[in-house]
Amino acid sequence: MPEGLHVIAPGVSATLQDGGRPGYLRYGISGSGAMDPDLLALANGLVGNPLDAAVIEMAMVGPTLVCETEVCRVALAGAPFAMSLNGRALDPFTAHDLRRGDRLILGAPREGLRACLAVAGGFAVAPMLGSVATHTRTRLGGLDGNPLAAGDLLPLAAPAPRDRPLTLPPAHRPTFGGPIRVVLGPQADGFTNEGLRTFLSEPYTLTARADRMGCHLDGPPIAHADGFNIVSDGIVNGSIQVPGHGRPLILLADRHTTGGYPKIATVISADLGRLAQVRPGETIRFAAVAVAEAQAIARAARRSLDARLAALVPAGGGALDSAFLLSCNLVGGVVSARAPDPAP
Repeated sequence: MPEGLHVIAPGVSATLQDGGRPGYLRYGISGSGAMDPDLLALANGLVGNPLDAAVIEMAMVGPTLVCETEVCRVALAGAPFAMSLNGRALDPFTAHDLRRGDRLILGAPREGLRACLAVAGGFAVAPMLGSVATHTRTRLGGLDGNPLAAGDLLPLAAPAPRDRPLTLPPAHRPTFGGPIRVVLGPQADGFTNEGLRTFLSEPYTLTARADRMGCHLDGPPIAHADGFNIVSDGIVNGSIQVPGHGRPLILLADRHTTGGYPKIATVISADLGRLAQVRPGETIRFAAVAVAEAQAIARAARRSLDARLAALVPAGGGALDSAFLLSCNLVGGVVSARAPDPAP
């Protein structure tokens, strides 16, 4: 069998994603990429990859994988999915080495919805338009444009490193929850004052109609000022459309590139990752911020990510524990301390 990670069970909606496919929106091609770029960066940082390298992004239930190579280093960042190696529970936000025949099972998370699994060296998958990111509706990227399926083999681009696995201490791990901050517009004037107040004051529930393309919300209808049709214009990640029924629709990573419903607001970049962790049936609230404040929040979020990456430390603390030492080839040969016998 070719070497790599063998998919025994695919889980729910597991796809290969990376930093995305920017620059093609004018051709009608979605940017795709990880729903939470910070989790993408943290997972890759844990295994020593470029921060935008391809990972397995999973939602709700993760895949079951078997290692079909000598050694493979993996790390999970995101919602706390149940994670076990040959029946032994593993810590997320920590790199772990798999050996040939090892079985890695990703179950369901205790909270949140999504996580990224990075593999040291990345996957040997050919990019399409500069990216490995999977866009299933157009069969672009990933493994023939499809989600992972039982029987797939994910080829690895490089062997696992021999240095010590890294971990992100619990105090530095991201948390989820809180209001979703938005910048009003670009068609906020297409709604009545009462409609804007409803949007910013009432809770909305994420429905089951939610995926990487977008999520439909249920709650009090938002009143349009003068109809719900506009000349189609561009859509960005986090655009919030309000169709004729008056309930918000948030467009996400796999969104279409233009749309003809008025957009009441846009989710700020720093909160897209938190939005990606909301489960169907959970409620969210929106809070408006000015453009300058959104920019300041984005800069602070980047500093926070940099601080987390700087906080990565060897797993197990500073001591060289026996498990790590036994995993290393510490002896390159044996030399006798006694002088050799003279030749006969």
